[in-house]
Amino acid sequence: MAKSQSATNKRGKSLWLIGLLIVLFSVGSSIGVYLLMDSRQEAAASEEPSEPKEAPVPIFVKIEPFTVNLQHDEYSNRLLYIGLSLQVGDKKTKEIIQQYMPEVRSRLLMILSSQEAKALIKPEGKQRLANQILASFDEPLAEPQPPLDVTGVLFSEFIVQ
Repeated sequence: MAKSQSATNKRGKSLWLIGLLIVLFSVGSSIGVYLLMDSRQEAAASEEPSEPKEAPVPIFVKIEPFTVNLQHDEYSNRLLYIGLSLQVGDKKTKEIIQQYMPEVRSRLLMILSSQEAKALIKPEGKQRLANQILASFDEPLAEPQPPLDVTGVLFSEFIVQ
């Protein structure tokens, strides 16, 4: 009978030990799942912007349209009628350009009148012209002057005749 009682005690202890291990494993798994889910929610919350950021309002300076004679080609005289706007990065640049508009128009007239009609018909020619106009603002309009922040040239009218 002593043998059966010691066997029962051993069996009871091993059942308690197995039960304790199952409980500890369950608690550990629950804590691990909770922490994993919590960290995923924090990561998702940090990826979402708190408020949508508003895009900066673009600033444009409208230039009155030009009609200029283009360089002569083998056929005849050609004219260019062009209207454009300059996109600028700040209000100070807009003010300077408006203040020196006669100088700006003179520079543009020199650039436009040096173009050839057959080059301006192609999109690459128009892009090259826009780049030349942008480059003309690298040179100051007056001394001393802060650097101008002209970021784009937008054509509103473009007729080669």
